[in-house]
Amino acid sequence: MGDIARRALVIGYGSPIRGDDAIGPLAADRLEAEGVPGHVQVVSRHVLTAELVPDIAAADLVIFLDATVEGAPGEVLARRLSPDASAVSTMAHFLDPRELLAWAEALYDRRPEAWLVSAAGEQFNYGLYDLSPALVAAVAPMLERVRGLIAEGTQSA
Repeated sequence: MGDIARRALVIGYGSPIRGDDAIGPLAADRLEAEGVPGHVQVVSRHVLTAELVPDIAAADLVIFLDATVEGAPGEVLARRLSPDASAVSTMAHFLDPRELLAWAEALYDRRPEAWLVSAAGEQFNYGLYDLSPALVAAVAPMLERVRGLIAEGTQSA
């Protein structure tokens, strides 16, 4: 019997008008443009909303892409996420990835493997539509990490 690929969902999120915060959706758009296997769905959003919960619940692997203020500019970080209903966002119009995972668990009894792949930004000023040089350089390593996580999931399926 051949390998069965796990359903993967990649969600890039961040504000395109906040400088380096745009890396999540820009990286997701680039990943989709470069092509992904049929078992991978790519979503690009400005903010995380409850409408994503059914797609998260349907996936076996969820990878969130975002900017962070932690680390040296351009550094790519990957950390495993667990559902956490107490991880409520500080802003009412968007949600924390761990909160979305908690909703998927509570509403659908599903707990997909989840990762946050982030790149450390250096400028988040309003009105800037371009990434800093450090974040431009971080897109390729971010996508390499995403492809690695997807490949690991396919091999272990």
